[in-house]
Amino acid sequence: MSRSKLVIIGNGMAGVKCVEEIIALEPDTYEIVIYGNEPRPNYNRIMLSKVLQGEHSLQDIIINDWTWYAEHHIRLCTGETVHRIDTRGKYIETESGLKETYDVLILATGSSPFIPPIPGIDKERVMSFRTIDDCTRMSDYSKTYRKAAVIGGGLLGLEAARGLLHLGMEAVVVHNAPYIMNRQLDQKAAAMLQQELEGQGMSFLLAKNTQKITGRSQAQGLLFTDGSKLEAQVVIVAVGIRPNVDLARRSGIATNRAIMVDDYMRTSVPDIYAVGECAEHRGISYGLVAPLYEQGKVLARTLCGQETPEYKGSIPYSQLKVSGVDVFSAGEISGEGMQTAIQHLDGIQGTYKKVLMQAGKVCGAILFGDTTEGTALLGLVQRGADVAELAPREGAPDPAETAAAALSAQETVCACNNVTKVAIMKAIQEQGLETADQVKEQTKASGSCGGCRPMVAALLKHTHNLKKSGSTGVVATPDKPAPMPVCSCTELGHAELKKILADIEILETGLPDISLILQKLGWGSEHGCSVCRPVIHYYLQVSGGTIVAREIEGHSEVQVRWDDHISLLSYARDAKGLAAQLRASWIGAALPSPVNMGVAPGSGSLVSALVQDIGLLASPAGWEIYAGGHAEHPVKQGGLIGVAETEVQAATLASACLQWYRQTAWYDEPLWAWTERLGFMSIRETLLDDQLQKELAATLQADI
Repeated sequence: MSRSKLVIIGNGMAGVKCVEEIIALEPDTYEIVIYGNEPRPNYNRIMLSKVLQGEHSLQDIIINDWTWYAEHHIRLCTGETVHRIDTRGKYIETESGLKETYDVLILATGSSPFIPPIPGIDKERVMSFRTIDDCTRMSDYSKTYRKAAVIGGGLLGLEAARGLLHLGMEAVVVHNAPYIMNRQLDQKAAAMLQQELEGQGMSFLLAKNTQKITGRSQAQGLLFTDGSKLEAQVVIVAVGIRPNVDLARRSGIATNRAIMVDDYMRTSVPDIYAVGECAEHRGISYGLVAPLYEQGKVLARTLCGQETPEYKGSIPYSQLKVSGVDVFSAGEISGEGMQTAIQHLDGIQGTYKKVLMQAGKVCGAILFGDTTEGTALLGLVQRGADVAELAPREGAPDPAETAAAALSAQETVCACNNVTKVAIMKAIQEQGLETADQVKEQTKASGSCGGCRPMVAALLKHTHNLKKSGSTGVVATPDKPAPMPVCSCTELGHAELKKILADIEILETGLPDISLILQKLGWGSEHGCSVCRPVIHYYLQVSGGTIVAREIEGHSEVQVRWDDHISLLSYARDAKGLAAQLRASWIGAALPSPVNMGVAPGSGSLVSALVQDIGLLASPAGWEIYAGGHAEHPVKQGGLIGVAETEVQAATLASACLQWYRQTAWYDEPLWAWTERLGFMSIRETLLDDQLQKELAATLQADI
């Protein structure tokens, strides 16, 4: 059977990541050809600053060397620039005259440095900082010239300036904003970073606009709009990037600022996809690695014919090391309606933390100096958590360790060096590693940009805690994250505690006092704590121990929350009857976490069934039942569980879903998170078993 030909234009990080995912999923589906305009294999562009600073060589930042392409039977055409796509004939043509037919085409053309229209920008010794060749040029200039100016005070400009300092040059950063890294940091964090960089020898001119680059044919300096001047023999321009869209635009593919794609990375032309910095999704083009990798995974599963959640956009975040300083930024850090939820400054330790909120929800965070909490805060930002979750809970586990435990075994922790969670934990266990530096030496994780070091430290702590509890953790069961204790009172995780409480021998004793249960379980606290008491109460209820559970004091029953706003303006079908039926059936049910349910009489209703925990939508076929959505930021669309012809069948399927959630969710686990943990297809297959569906619905009624 002949294979379809997949051609990728672009040999950068996004396109090749997609190829890696395809190889992992379906290695024999495609004949793969990659065209790259640089004369070398795929390398980590993020690490160019480390090459410039002398910390790494070119070979150190190669992601996939020549042998990788050969081993996977990928034909790599380097030094070739594609200048034409014939979308009807389905072939591409390079500037050198090569032609290549395709069945499927991926545009991964990346971006180019944005060159502002400053007079003199085309003079000799004025350059951008984007490729290995740029590093070489800057190194060559440093052997002859001493004074350099960097236009742009963002991350790339600061890294370029740090590299110039390493090369022995004087580096002055010129920025048009009042403080550096103004897109990622607030003024306080920026001032702390500037002070640190000035201590390393860097100089700054802020709120300066360059009028022109002086000199006849070669750069001699900068003239600013306020009339002041700066002497500079080398000028580095680092003011942003521009997506490479000319090829797509010439070929009749829809473009805006970048190449427009849908939630599956499809362009306006059949069989042509786009991924990475050249792609524009819902009006946004991303320049960070994490979103590009997320896009690549969705596209790979799409091309392999596997069911995949749509790509719905990414929360921008940066966890990096700027000239040796740990910096973290996530979400929105400025804007209308923004308020400060938490702000801590430690002048002695040189650390800073700021968490921002909007309408009571966590929407952004900044960390400086100590980024240990970065992963946990990112999770809060990504799901738009209530600010109440920022308050420390008595006995709650370390959030960074919780995030580390939640990662799947094969999740990539260090994108720079392609190091997975399982590789890190295995090295820690087998080699007895005690520090993050030892992990770096043995695995290279955090050895490049340093952005993943907090997660490496959290995995180190997590692995050691597993050892203390006698568990081998992720090495023994590589496909499942090791459980975290429910609270500090016990070493039991949710799964084990739930299983023990369901044991008939414990329930039939009829223990009247929770302290006796805790004693039997070897609890560390006689009466438990505010974290574990409601957990035990809930697990006893869903396990059948309602008599014991009712006698546990101090618990507020979790109730179903309802959206009563059901629009009937444009539809004849009456949804109120079904909503009332479900409300009467579900009210009073003990739940692990509040549940939002919506019943919509049609797609034009003011109530969207697609963004509820459980949603029912009237359709020509009857009723569509959805689960796993939520309307708060970031909005998540639920998945279709099934279609029911009658209201009775719809109520049965929805009730079965709620009961399956009650039986299998962890306490305090939102329904959308439950669907992600169990896997939507697994949940769907369970609920579409007619007999089991009826049993679950009946159990729900019996429990209330």
